[in-house]
Amino acid sequence: MSFKNLYIDHEKTPEVETWIEEERVEQEARFERIAREMQELGPKREQWYQEFFDRITTLGFNQDGDDKVRIAPEDLPVQPAGREDRVVWKYGHEEE
Repeated sequence: MSFKNLYIDHEKTPEVETWIEEERVEQEARFERIAREMQELGPKREQWYQEFFDRITTLGFNQDGDDKVRIAPEDLPVQPAGREDRVVWKYGHEEE
């Protein structure tokens, strides 16, 4: 028995089907708005990343109590080529 297969077959009334479809349309519109806003934040997000990297290379971060550790510039993460920040909203499906 697989615990990942949680689907229970059941009948849905036309009213429920209509409600589900309305919810789906609303959620997709909401996602599109959020994705557009996240895309518009791209330049500002790059600035935030750079400010964070500047802080941890100059001031460091608290490792334990007052013990601060500085990160060397060569140890900073690099964004993979061709990869953009994105809004993730579909997850948890085996086929993905």
